[in-house]
Parts: sequence; C-alpha cells; structure tokens
Amino acid sequence: MLALHPRTVDALWAAIEPRLPERPLDTHPLGCHRPRRDDRDCFEAILHRLVTGCSWDVAGRLGKGSETTLRRRFNEWVDAGVFEGLVDEALEGYDRIVGLDLSEVSERNVAEGMEHSRMWHACFDAIQFGPVPVIAVLHGAVVGGGLELASSAHLREAEDSAFYGLPEGTRGIFVGGGGSVRISRLIGVARMTDMMLTGRVFDADEGQAYAISNYRVPDGQGLAKALELATKIAGNAPLSNYAITQALPRIADVSASDGLFMESLISSIAQGDEAAKERVRAFLEKRAGKVEKKA
Repeated sequence: MLALHPRTVDALWAAIEPRLPERPLDTHPLGCHRPRRDDRDCFEAILHRLVTGCSWDVAGRLGKGSETTLRRRFNEWVDAGVFEGLVDEALEGYDRIVGLDLSEVSERNVAEGMEHSRMWHACFDAIQFGPVPVIAVLHGAVVGGGLELASSAHLREAEDSAFYGLPEGTRGIFVGGGGSVRISRLIGVARMTDMMLTGRVFDADEGQAYAISNYRVPDGQGLAKALELATKIAGNAPLSNYAITQALPRIADVSASDGLFMESLISSIAQGDEAAKERVRAFLEKRAGKVEKKA
C-alpha cells in the first residue's frame, strides 16, 4: 500500500527518475543471474520508509525489494546527488507555489471534486503526520491552497512580504485542502469566516499577531532562519520530536479526560527512551544549558 496518494507518488517519481544514475536494467549489483530490482519499486518502498518512519526491515516486506536492496539503492542515489538535486529544484520553485488552479474547477463534476480534495488531504496529512518536523518559510502571496499547505507545517516563519488570503468565498467555492480544520484552529473560526466572506487580506504583521506564523524575519532571511531552527530541532531526542508532532494535534481532537490519558501514555514512553534519559542526566549534572530569558 502506498504511503501517499498515487498522484503524489507519480509526481515525485517524475521528478526523481530523470536524476537517477544510468545503469543496465539487467545488471545485478552482485553479479548474479537475477535481474536488478526495478528503480520504481525501490523508490516506492524507500518513499514509504521516509513518509512513515518505518525501519528498512519493514520497508523490505512490501515486496518491492529486500532490506539490503533498498538500503543499497538509497545510498547509491544519495551518492549520485539525486536528492540534493531535487532539493535544489524545490528551492528554485520556492516563490512559485500557488493554490488551486481555478481553470480546472469548472471542468470537474462532484465526484472528481471530492477526489481532488481528498488527494490534497492525503498530501497535507503526510506533511503534518510525517516522521520529521516541517518548517514552512512564507513570503509573498500565501493565498488559498498556499495557506492550507502552510497550515499543515509544524512551524511557520514569515518574511516581510508575506500576506494571507482565502478568496474561495468570493470565487463561489469552498476550501478543499484541509483549511476548514487547520486554518480555523490557527486563527479561529471568526477570522477565517471574515477572510472567506469578505476577501479580507492580512499582512505579515497581522498574520504573526493572529498565529499564522511563529516567527517574523526580513525579506530574504527566511531560509537561513529555517535552517537555524531545523538544526536546533534536529538536536532534540528523535522520539520526543515524533511525540510532539504526532501526539499534540491528536490530543487536541479528543475530550479532556482522553487527552490527559494520552498525555500520560506518551510522556511515559518518551521518558523511557535512552536518549531522553541521557538528556535528563546531563541537565541534573549541569552539563546542559538552562532555560533563560531572552536578552
């Protein structure tokens, strides 16, 4: 079973495939008679591992290549700069992310519209509930689907040029990428209603005041700040990061009593992790920094 919607997987493969190193399809890396496992199969299994955070062993049980094959293929692609090139391409498209293509809306029937919306739900769920924290850097127009995408990230930082809008109401349509759930939780139902009914636009400072963004930076400094934050987050215990991104939004969805029970369960699991124990020992032995007020 694919970890992402098939269309998302197809789009990622279309970006990855041209970057793969050339190699005869019938050549096995160990020189035996068995044919080399298809790159697309390996890609889907590797993607499953990256999205779900499962082990190589689990990925190897998907029937798309053994654990050894998947590890070897992944390392081969890393050494060939496949993923680095994909990151560079994504950064080049940094200021070209747009929301819904309105020209497509008038051509869809109800069933197609439902399928399209659910596809975006699956895509943004993969961001929010993926194995690692995601930081979104916002600049320029963060409108419609772009704001829905941003709301699925765990942290958002806005450059001076950022502004926010939800023009769906004035276009005769409705949000379909999870905005009714995620955006309303960030800014409140009343503000979201205002944005959709009247076409109201918030600038970067208003967005910061209304909790759309967590950080504000001057234009051109967003990526550097995001890397700084990512480095700090990467220094946390992995299980702690996972618990924060996975448990907090789910606890918010349940009753208070159920939430408190889930909190106790997650807390005990996190405390039992060896990385967490070492960090507590470091604090008690005064080897770790104290929480201090910002100067």
